[in-house]
Amino acid sequence: MRADGADAAVDAKAEVRASVAPGVRFGGVSFVWRPWIAGVTLLLAVAGFLVFCLSIGVGDFPIALPRVVATVLGGGEQVNRFVIMDLRMPRALAGLVVGVALGVSGALTQSIARNPLASPDVLGITSGAGAVAVFLVTVSGGAATAVVDSVGLSAAALAGGLGTGLLVYFMAWRRGIDGFRLILIGISVNAVMQALTTWLLVTADIRDVARAQAWLVGSLDNRSWEQVHVALWSTLVLLVVVACVAFQFKPLHFGDEVAAGLGVRFGAVRAALLLCAVLLAGVAVSAAGPVP
Repeated sequence: MRADGADAAVDAKAEVRASVAPGVRFGGVSFVWRPWIAGVTLLLAVAGFLVFCLSIGVGDFPIALPRVVATVLGGGEQVNRFVIMDLRMPRALAGLVVGVALGVSGALTQSIARNPLASPDVLGITSGAGAVAVFLVTVSGGAATAVVDSVGLSAAALAGGLGTGLLVYFMAWRRGIDGFRLILIGISVNAVMQALTTWLLVTADIRDVARAQAWLVGSLDNRSWEQVHVALWSTLVLLVVVACVAFQFKPLHFGDEVAAGLGVRFGAVRAALLLCAVLLAGVAVSAAGPVP
């Protein structure tokens, strides 16, 4: 009987081990290796690269996909290199960075608030960035014009998004962050920022309004390599920070009590991830305008 019980226990342990995904360890960091997820990720990355190359080849001077791929990989004719690398690549990279930044920012805000309605636009982050940029464009005075010319609308939008995100966070803080309260306060702040933007556009000079309206629409046209480099490196740094902090965020899915029992400082982790989400949204808005 004991032998049968021992064999059953061994079989149960073997079945549990077989159902658990194998782990991979690099120094002090361990990962769960799931071949299916890795394969799907690789397939999506290849598909994304092909779509990226297709978007570069579209235009008044169409370029076939094989030539685009060859040029992106370092070959190609001189005319194709000029059109792709100098004219179209900054626009395409800016769009890619904006998409990644907004996607990660939305995923973070939804995870923190535990609400699928949470997103940078609902929380008022993009509206706050747009309001600050419109204020600098429409306000009168030589000093304001000098600020716009020296700092730029991109830096102003980033600062506006950061300030709005921090305002929403501190207003929603009541011995912790509740997702429902965060959404309600974010919607209120979003409405206030949109009303402020409308008031600035109504009361400003018509020429300043035209400039501000062109920025509010959002565009990837005439993106320069300098703008792309700032957005790209900022996004990469923030993604690294998110990847490092996300390991401590996983226990929060089991509740604050369980996370506290495991030694996770859930308040600091939430604040750090929300700050990264706000900065990612601000980088996206500064690169392409307040994308709806």
